[in-house]
Amino acid sequence: MILNRRTLLLGATATLAGCDRIARNETFRNTLFSAENFHKWAQRSLMARDALAQEFRPDQISPVFRANGTANPNTEAYKAIWRTGFADWRLEISGLVERPLALSLAQLRAFPQREQITRHDCVEGWSAIGKWRGVPLKTVLEAARLRDSARYIVFRCADDMGGGNGYYESIDRVDAFHPQTILAHMLNDRPLSVANGAPLRLRVERHLGYKQAKYLMRIDAVDTLSGIGRGKGGFWEDHANYDWYAGI
Repeated sequence: MILNRRTLLLGATATLAGCDRIARNETFRNTLFSAENFHKWAQRSLMARDALAQEFRPDQISPVFRANGTANPNTEAYKAIWRTGFADWRLEISGLVERPLALSLAQLRAFPQREQITRHDCVEGWSAIGKWRGVPLKTVLEAARLRDSARYIVFRCADDMGGGNGYYESIDRVDAFHPQTILAHMLNDRPLSVANGAPLRLRVERHLGYKQAKYLMRIDAVDTLSGIGRGKGGFWEDHANYDWYAGI
C-alpha cells in the first residue's frame, strides 16, 4: 500500500489530538509544522521505519528509463575513469567511521546484493519502473564501522554543476539503514550507463528522484549538515529550495 501526503497528514492530525499538551509549546509547534518536518514526522509516525516502497513485476518494467538530472558529468576527471571502464575508480567511505574504505566495483559486487523493481518518481512529473541491483548501503556502512555519533550520510558525486558547486545529496541514518536503500551498479540486468549514473548511484526508494544521487565518488558520515554546501543537505536544496526530506 502506498500512502500519499494527504493520507499521512490526515492520520497525523488524528495522532496529534493526543499530544495537545506538548503541542502548546511554541518551539515544538513551529518546528513540527514546517511543511518538511511535518511530512517527515507524519510519514515515520504512521509507517514502520522499514516499510517497503512498492515493488513491481518484471513485465511492468518501463521500456525506457529516462536519465534524471545530469546525463554525463563530462569532466576530465570523469572521462579519465570512464575510459578505463571504471577500473581505477574507488568509492571512498570516510568521516565518522572507524574503518575508512576505498572500494572498487569488484569489491562492491562481492558484498551480498539486493535486487528490486521499483518506480522512480521525478519531481519534474515523470515516472519510470526499473530493476536495480546493488549492495545495501547498510552493509557498506557496517563494514566501515559507522560510529554512533553519525547522524547523516552525505553522497559526493562526479557532477561539476559549475562555479565549484559539486553535486551532493544526503539522507539521515534511518533512511541509510532502510532495506531498499542500495548502492546500485546495475539497471535492468545491465551495468549502469553513463546517463543513468555509472559507475554507481544511490537508490533510496521512499524518496523522490532528486535524492537518488548519481556518479558516486565518496560517502561521508557526519553529525551535522551545517558547513556542507549551504547547509541545506543537497545541491538542489541549496540552490532551488527543494525540500531536504523528499519522502513519498
